[in-house]
Amino acid sequence: MTSLVELIAKKRDGYEHKEGEIRRLIGALTAGDLADYQMTAWLMASFLRGLSDAETNELTDAMLRSGDVLDLSSVPGVKVDKHSTGGVGDKVSLCLAPMVAACGVPVPMVSGRGLGHTGGTLDKLEAIPGFRVDLSTDAFVAAVRDIGVSMIGQTAQIAPADKKIYALRDVTATVECIPLIVASILSKKLAEGIDALVLDVKVGRGAFMKDADRARELAEALVRVGSRAGKQVVALLTDMSAPLGLTIGNALETREAIEVLHGKGPDDLVACTLALGAEMLVLGGKARDAAHGEELLREGVASGRAAAKMRALIQAHHGDPRVVDEPDRLPRAPVTLDVSAERAGWVTGVDPLELGLSAVALGAGRTRADQVVDHDVGLELLVRCGDKVKKGTPLLRIHARSRAAAKEIEPRVRAAFTLADTSFPSPPLILGRIDAASLSG
Repeated sequence: MTSLVELIAKKRDGYEHKEGEIRRLIGALTAGDLADYQMTAWLMASFLRGLSDAETNELTDAMLRSGDVLDLSSVPGVKVDKHSTGGVGDKVSLCLAPMVAACGVPVPMVSGRGLGHTGGTLDKLEAIPGFRVDLSTDAFVAAVRDIGVSMIGQTAQIAPADKKIYALRDVTATVECIPLIVASILSKKLAEGIDALVLDVKVGRGAFMKDADRARELAEALVRVGSRAGKQVVALLTDMSAPLGLTIGNALETREAIEVLHGKGPDDLVACTLALGAEMLVLGGKARDAAHGEELLREGVASGRAAAKMRALIQAHHGDPRVVDEPDRLPRAPVTLDVSAERAGWVTGVDPLELGLSAVALGAGRTRADQVVDHDVGLELLVRCGDKVKKGTPLLRIHARSRAAAKEIEPRVRAAFTLADTSFPSPPLILGRIDAASLSG
């Protein structure tokens, strides 16, 4: 039989795997017969050489079947989840899930941690005192059945191969690979037992897909592979040329997501949440079309049902539900430092990549797979693209563990802002929509 090392070399040399070879690699990884450094070598070979559709399908299925596929048949209705490919300041899941559940669509969500320069939903949820993302699969199913929503991390039973590979990709520069992204996302989502999936594929400097053509390629691959698995899948392409919302960092972003549940929050965050949520309500059979879906979501917020659903979600996960009405119960960094404009002008650029990396440097993200994040630290935007500022106007507030840490990062965050003598229009938030019908057409 061909050895595992020979299979790694085969992909390194640019050959396509035969049927069963990727399944063998994944099986060896989960059994402990393939070392992490060997899987890293295969991931880099796949990153550089690419994977065919057949290889991507086999990788997705192998990671999916490395654990259990949850049975949500006891939950009535169409089960719909949402996934984002990752962006700076993207806290949409935290407000979206309870909003959609409040409209009657069950939302089983298996989320991830921070990846590279982008934050992770689990890290943001864990900023809530006591919140546990490690519920058992039985508790997860019960929460979805009883309150309509649950948000957990991967357990030992849910796509365990992906959990190992996800952590390796984060710290080995193999994140931005379309087949690996497709297999990672869909293996987790299909293991949830969902019926439908809405995808937020980010485009721009703060996204992993910085080029619009590459982002569309990823969206199409996700819709294609997900549809072949028998699920309803819709993907929205959304702009990530600037941070989403006004905050970057775990507790800061959680606080901002809670504001949305009370009818507040930045316009772009609200718009992105409504667009994705409306698609979920259409797939879930609760809305006639996207416009009707947005109307239902706004009604759920105005009535208080969305905030109530968030309290129930936090309670089910052993967290402190009082944060929904008292967000000051969320942790705060002990030191803040405002960074001011050195000249007057129009804000024409806010670099999300630089700010995302700056937040990681403060401790809000990871540079090693075993690193613990600091939930308290982060960045708070005080101006947006299109604003006119004077010299000395505060642009951003650093939330840091120490003044030394804040001062160290100050030059980098100031350089993330571009000021010009004239203003420029910002790109639209929603850049495109892809479903199975548009692919077949």
